Amino acid sequence: MRVALVVCVAALLVSCGGGGGGSGASFFAPTAATVPSVSKAEAYRFLNQATFGATEADAAKLIALGDSSNAYSRWIDAEIAKPASVQLQAVELAYPNPVPTGFSVATLHANRAEQWFYNAMRGDDQLRQRVAFALSEIMVVSQVGTLINYPFATADFHDTLARNAFANFRVLIEQVSLHPAMGIYLNMLGNQKAVAGTNLRPDENYAREMMQLFTIGLVQLNIDGTEKKDASGQPLPTYTQDIIEGFARAMTGWNWSCPTTRPTCTFTTTSGQFAPVFGYNQVKALAQYAPQHETGTKQLLTYSGVALPNGLVPANQTGEKDLQDALDNAFNHPNVGPFIAKQLIQKLVTSNPTPAYVQRVAEKFNNDGSGVRGNLAAVVKAILLDAEARNAPSGSATATAGKLKEPLLRLTQFWRAYGATSASGKLGAARNFSGGAFNVFGEAPGQSPSVFNFYSPFYAPPGEIANANLVAPELQLSTEYLVAQQANFYYTQAFARTHMQAATLTADDVYINVTDELGVATDSEALVNRVAERLLGGSTQLSTTLKNETKAQIERTALTATNQSTALPIRVADAIYMISTSPEFALQR
Repeated sequence: MRVALVVCVAALLVSCGGGGGGSGASFFAPTAATVPSVSKAEAYRFLNQATFGATEADAAKLIALGDSSNAYSRWIDAEIAKPASVQLQAVELAYPNPVPTGFSVATLHANRAEQWFYNAMRGDDQLRQRVAFALSEIMVVSQVGTLINYPFATADFHDTLARNAFANFRVLIEQVSLHPAMGIYLNMLGNQKAVAGTNLRPDENYAREMMQLFTIGLVQLNIDGTEKKDASGQPLPTYTQDIIEGFARAMTGWNWSCPTTRPTCTFTTTSGQFAPVFGYNQVKALAQYAPQHETGTKQLLTYSGVALPNGLVPANQTGEKDLQDALDNAFNHPNVGPFIAKQLIQKLVTSNPTPAYVQRVAEKFNNDGSGVRGNLAAVVKAILLDAEARNAPSGSATATAGKLKEPLLRLTQFWRAYGATSASGKLGAARNFSGGAFNVFGEAPGQSPSVFNFYSPFYAPPGEIANANLVAPELQLSTEYLVAQQANFYYTQAFARTHMQAATLTADDVYINVTDELGVATDSEALVNRVAERLLGGSTQLSTTLKNETKAQIERTALTATNQSTALPIRVADAIYMISTSPEFALQR
């Protein structure tokens, strides 16, 4: 019986690091120090931070860009210049015309999720999509709940994050605030002023979450992300109930830009296909309706350098002006730089960045070098080029460096590495995931169970990690059930869904190509090394224990002169399964 390899939490904290070399100079004439070229392992490390998974082809392209002093920067600059791959058009094209009886628009979320997988796996704008995914886990909307019948809005919201992944954060937060998906999800849409003599008052939901989750967090921060504390050692809060109410009142009066009271209003698709969708436009920014706006004064945030005297929005301003003042007030708060910087570092590079790392990125958020605050392109570049991102961990830093790859990122890296495809070309069909992707991985595109994402950036599992004052956010998804589900998934993929079984699979079944592995499967050492090259960037990234155990498992399938047609595929499957479910693959160092 083949026993599933379950990833041990303790093992996730103690993987090996790497080292580097030095350089010299001529005795007779000063010369520039020799800058080493990017190694395959280094390329994999970078690409696993900046894309949906390193591949050998992408690593080769990165290495060809030059030495390590400029290859990474050149790659990032090229990625920033690429246009966004989007999801909305896939939903538009799937909308039936004419609409059949009993059609449920909620089914179009499957088309949205399918496009997410396509963009993650095959999109040319990998860095943009990777950052958009990180932002989608900070500024969350979800089809779970109120957006179930709004697949157009949900798709376009993610497209908004992708288009603004390298834009200015102030532009992004305004587009997020006025997007119908967010308006529905956190109740800003239709939020109106209080009515005297009734219990009607402005909804505080978006105002609270905009501050708590999207901009400043719950407690005041130093520039390095550490908490500011009072004389008794307690963290200082960033806002009070009065401030929540002030933001809520400042954000009243926003509603559909194309309401149902206008029967001629239709949804015009980017693909040119006509699709009337409930009489309003799910992707157009919310419009201001003055009669529903609260015109009194509003108390907002106060901090050093605040533009509004005492943080007060004056009375009798328009709804548009109040919103601008409110967003400017939040955007310029000193917390935003370290709060957003740390979360993006956690999503891309490491769960426990040093305060110095956070400070370097936060300072880039505050000033990109040309006096601009909130330049996300500069922030992302600073994150990926920082010494803590580029230098392989060594010594005492090894235990805390890197992060656990969240389950979806493990899947996309595995599929990208093995050129996963299906006869239909689809990648996200539910049949590939025994009950759906969320059931197997604990997360799925646009399906967060709440505004707090699939896992918390502050999560510290009880025991060794919490006792060391560290966090391991993605371990919140490492339940016994999900770990077993994922082990079963990779087992099925390795043993039953490869190019060898393609002719017997259904059109939507995703299969991987293992031709290279079959070519060396008679040699257990060569086979282990080949899988390690593909998934880890080299056999040096394997621990001795994993290598020996994998070889032993391979060799249990003995070869004879007559059984190679059956034995070799089993050997290949064993090698892929053992390494894809190992701590070495689960960890991003």
